Parts: sequence; C-alpha cells; structure tokens
Amino acid sequence: MATPTRITPSEAAAAPLIGGRLSSRWFEGDGIEIRHYAPKGEDTQTPHDRDEFYFVISGSGTYIRGGERVRFGPGDKLFAAAGEEHRFVEFSGDFATWVLFYGPQKT
Repeated sequence: MATPTRITPSEAAAAPLIGGRLSSRWFEGDGIEIRHYAPKGEDTQTPHDRDEFYFVISGSGTYIRGGERVRFGPGDKLFAAAGEEHRFVEFSGDFATWVLFYGPQKT
C-alpha cells in the first residue's frame, strides 16, 4: 500500500474495514502501524499485542485503562501497553481517533 502524503479524518472514516478489523490501516512499516478507529455505539476491542497511542481526532468520552478512568477530547493522546485491558465508554457519536501501534509484538 502506498502511503499518501496527506489523509484527512473524513477520508479515513470513509475507508472500508478489511478482514474483520475495527479500524482502517493507513501506514505500516519499520515497526509502526497507524490506523483510524471510530467505533459506533460500543467499543468492543480486546487487548493488543503491541503498545499503542491514541490521538483523539474528534468527540469526547471516557477512556478506561486497567482500573483508571479518564475523560478525553479532541487533541488528547492516550496510551495502552501491549496486553493491557482498555476501551472507550460513554463516547459521543462523532468520536474518532488515530491509533499508532509500535514496537515488537509481545505475547
């Protein structure tokens, strides 16, 4: 997949979800993967095998990581370590985020 010079959140939101994934992929290489994630209604993701950062594009809600609950909004950066339970709850209908996975896969 060629990496576009620019991708807008609306273009990313219009991309099809492939292979049963909950997010669309926009870059992969050198130990980094960037995806666009915009759950509707409920966040059903499970822990991932790589560390990740979320960069909130739009919307607001609550992010749960382990036993911690934090409010979030546009421009916020959120973190989850590989294997760590995390999810978005009570989020607005316009919630969307970039997800950056990095580093080696952990088991």
